[in-house]
Amino acid sequence: MRTKLNRFNTLRNQMLFGFLFVMLIILSVVGIVNFDTVSRLLKNNAEKHIQQTAIQASGRLEAVLNQIDSLTTQVATNTYVQQVLLNESAGRHATFSERQSLLNSIKIVQTYADGVNSVELYSGSKRRLFPLDEGHLNSRISQKWIDNAREEKGRIVWIGIDPLDPNSVLAIRSVSLMDQWFRPGGYLLIRMNREIFQINEALNEDGGRETMLLADRNYSLIAVNDDQVTPWRIKSLVDTNDAVVAIDGQKYMLVKQQSALTGWTLLILTPISAITSGISVLRTAILVSAGIGSILFILLSFLLSTLITRPVFRLIKTMRSARLSGLKPTVQISSTIEINELNHSYNQMVEHMNELIELVYEKEILQSRTELKALQAQIHPHFLFNTLEALYWSLMEKDEDELAEYVVAMADLFRYTITGPGKEEWVRLEDELEHIERYLLIMKMRLGDRLSWSISSPPALASVPMPKLLIQPLVENAILHGIEGRIGPGKVSVGVSLSADQMHLVVTVTDDGKGIDEDSLRRIVTALQTGMTPPFKGSGMGIFNVQQRIKLYYGGDRPDESGLAIDSQIHRGTRVSLTIPIQTGIQTGEM
Repeated sequence: MRTKLNRFNTLRNQMLFGFLFVMLIILSVVGIVNFDTVSRLLKNNAEKHIQQTAIQASGRLEAVLNQIDSLTTQVATNTYVQQVLLNESAGRHATFSERQSLLNSIKIVQTYADGVNSVELYSGSKRRLFPLDEGHLNSRISQKWIDNAREEKGRIVWIGIDPLDPNSVLAIRSVSLMDQWFRPGGYLLIRMNREIFQINEALNEDGGRETMLLADRNYSLIAVNDDQVTPWRIKSLVDTNDAVVAIDGQKYMLVKQQSALTGWTLLILTPISAITSGISVLRTAILVSAGIGSILFILLSFLLSTLITRPVFRLIKTMRSARLSGLKPTVQISSTIEINELNHSYNQMVEHMNELIELVYEKEILQSRTELKALQAQIHPHFLFNTLEALYWSLMEKDEDELAEYVVAMADLFRYTITGPGKEEWVRLEDELEHIERYLLIMKMRLGDRLSWSISSPPALASVPMPKLLIQPLVENAILHGIEGRIGPGKVSVGVSLSADQMHLVVTVTDDGKGIDEDSLRRIVTALQTGMTPPFKGSGMGIFNVQQRIKLYYGGDRPDESGLAIDSQIHRGTRVSLTIPIQTGIQTGEM
């Protein structure tokens, strides 16, 4: 029995019963107060209470509307939806499969929001993309709301009652294309169940219900909390500035709350008779009851403050001692649940902080061990470079200058290729071309006079940053699939230039090898355009990897701006053009 009673031993209950006891004593001796003063006071309090209730009711509606706004924003910014609308704006209508796939992106609204009947997606030309049945936006709403949605630039616009379904409420938002400077690319039309906006709050504690109305911008009644109420003069109520209005011979206090999100207006009509009813206050006993109440209030406040502050001061003392002797828990002794919960939370914090201190110490040890392993890992490439350097000096002593030159080129190639900790993935164009020349020198050792090359680049472009090892796969393909398959000597040419708009770097790798037949060339170009890996060896794997790296580094989705272009004729050679944007402000590694 005592355990059950302890559940009610909260600070709030103690204050409630204490103040209630004081008020009961005061009301037992209090007289009737001046009727006009009390009536005015009650009216003011009632108006504040009703206003607060209006704010709460409006807040509940705003929460529903904000949820719809947030979910439709996710749909409008969805990558797949953006891509479909982008294709529509470019003149390529979505296929049936693409429109069907929109379900996965749009169903999030109906899944996580209550009361949503349907979500419809329209293209910039107002053609319905989802649902799959054909339709036009102008057949659903007037052009005025479409223009309003475009003017709001992506913000949701709440229309009001659906002209085709009086039990539904419509909202529309313009979908901006993020990849085209946020120009309008389509529309989302949301149809919600009208019942979701029903108002069921009771404002009076005695069970009475005020009349609460929700009207849209067109003065149409969206919701009302009393089924017996017929729509009154909604327009006059919305437009009036009077605090008291007369309807059918009865006076009402009018409180309005307009939604900044929708422009809808919440109206609360409270009968004046309900506000002033029951005013029966003793006038002559106020002074006497005030004196008695003051004394009792002081005594009770003193007891409550002592009850609250004593355990708080004990907790403060424990917290201050932590500065000298470390974090220690406090003893949980109190007569209220809230204070005990405060002590418990403090003890949990102390426990967690001690665990964090230990965890940080362990992480510092682990970091030290990791740094040691990283330093040990650097020994392996250093061992390789030292070995090549020893081989170089050995060849130099034996007057094998040509082989020594190849060893130096191989060491530089390995040093450039192996990316150790702290090395950058971006290099200068000058460094990349030097690496290509070292690679060609090594390949010449194998091919001999069958291989010749030329590298040309304007000096002004030497410091242009670019991803490391982006050109080598193109040169490697030119040698392996072009020069090696040629009978007789061949040549590989690497040229660098600027595009016509001076905003892109164009690297051209040309060989006079055997070329690529039309069928193989078509498969390679298709793989580059679709992003699918070539299914067999020798079908452009190196070129495909270069194309993927361009997309990763530059985000190139448009072939006219960045990517690869291949031109080849059988027995006449191959020409591969690499186009990448010129970027500034990128830190490049020292080679």
